[in-house]
Amino acid sequence: MRKVILSLAMVTVLLSCDNNDNENVIETPVTTAPSTYSFVRNGTSSVSFSGQTTRIRMGDELAAALKNSSTETVASLNGKFAHIEGESNFSEAALNVSSKSVRSKVAASIDFFSANSTDAGAIKADFDSWIVGQVENVFPYWDQDASEGIAGKLQEAGGGPVRWVNAKGLEYDQAIVKGLIGGLMTDQILNNYLSTAVLDAASSTADNDNDVLVSGENYTNMEHKWDEAFGYMYGNESDVTSPVLNVDQYLNKYLNRVEGDSDFAGIADDIYDAFKLGRAAIVAKDYNTRDLQVNILKEKISEIIGIRAVYYLQVAKLTLANDKGTSFHDLSEGFGFIYSLQFTRQPNSTEPYFTKAEVDGFIDTLMVGAGFWDITPATLDEMSNTITAKFNFTLEQAGS
Repeated sequence: MRKVILSLAMVTVLLSCDNNDNENVIETPVTTAPSTYSFVRNGTSSVSFSGQTTRIRMGDELAAALKNSSTETVASLNGKFAHIEGESNFSEAALNVSSKSVRSKVAASIDFFSANSTDAGAIKADFDSWIVGQVENVFPYWDQDASEGIAGKLQEAGGGPVRWVNAKGLEYDQAIVKGLIGGLMTDQILNNYLSTAVLDAASSTADNDNDVLVSGENYTNMEHKWDEAFGYMYGNESDVTSPVLNVDQYLNKYLNRVEGDSDFAGIADDIYDAFKLGRAAIVAKDYNTRDLQVNILKEKISEIIGIRAVYYLQVAKLTLANDKGTSFHDLSEGFGFIYSLQFTRQPNSTEPYFTKAEVDGFIDTLMVGAGFWDITPATLDEMSNTITAKFNFTLEQAGS
């Protein structure tokens, strides 16, 4: 049940007018997308998203550090999450000298959080608490076997990977990493950089119309905002004109996973093509086409979150009874994607697919009582069906 996206890329609109004596046909070209995400002005690329690449790499180092029980502390992990310029938090020197941080952009979009500091603060506090939880409630029990109500390690059946969980079976590192897919990447793309409030802020439209460049740069402000949205998806690619996917721990990785499901094959092209065409439309001053691509991106990027949330809930059922290590790992990933649902965005709407209150309800259901230790398949099915009902895919498509 995938929607067919009708591309505007190669369409020509034919308008006719009758002047009594003859009929003239006027051709009005609609923006044509380039073959790749490559835009040049005066012989030099006008594409720039270095800040997004920096935050993705900071996030990757944070993800790895969350499993270093022998060396990491709350302070060192917080240094990677809420980096201060000049501090030696990372192995990559360029990250240490950066003024960027991951935490500063969590729940920080103009559309959802500029006037909602209460929710923004609560969401940042969730990530802070998960970092503390990893250090104080999981690291001390790294070599202890987990059981209901007791944190520690769980090995997947058949000698598979070891997972480290809290007393309720949750892997904090999965909650953090998958939560950042929504709370950082998706929120910044859909609710910030692709927002009309950002793209058309102040004199941005007039400047773009007149090719007024940002001081000292080779791009207009509008071009740059679009590139920054693009950067949160493709910023760690070695060549954005030919993205290979699966090059970070975040949206890029899970776009690859969804593309690899035959039910959703083509979504990677849908997203890349919309980014290309939207950027070309900005260069052409074609804002109607730009905004059509924004709606495609809202739908398709949100689908990544919804699909993977349902997927993990459904596959967790298969091993829930006999392989807690595997099942709890899937549930922990599902937890993070469910948390990320509040940062999705419905096309032609100011609303997410699920509100914070709805997401909080899902999280409470997962964590009530003994948490994953006493979750039931019926509960996972009910939650999966509730999520699926908001999207344009079926439970069977997402759950396999």
